[in-house]
Amino acid sequence: MSFFLPRRLKRPDFLGLAAEGRQQQNKYFIAVFAPGKTERMRLGITVSRKVGNAVVRNRIKRFTREYFRLNRHKLTGNWDINIIAKKEAVNLSSAQAFLSLQNIFDKITRSFYH
Repeated sequence: MSFFLPRRLKRPDFLGLAAEGRQQQNKYFIAVFAPGKTERMRLGITVSRKVGNAVVRNRIKRFTREYFRLNRHKLTGNWDINIIAKKEAVNLSSAQAFLSLQNIFDKITRSFYH
């Protein structure tokens, strides 16, 4: 059985989400989120070149996808979420990244239901 993570990949998806979505942030990440347009929850990850080289950017994206894969059951409904890494995320270990992402997803969950 293969694992499929629905992702936001097209620029108009990201622009539309930025225009209509709400935002939560912490020291390392910004999350932009809105009710989804599809039947599944979708995740987008943005890590600009300002954060680091390709190795660093890909590591941050891997940590984010893995955290989402392990914890998406905590979010209910159909949501579109874009996680944006800040420059401060460059030296995060996997444990620090997971803790920071847990914090941001907890903020998102509270926003969904309040």
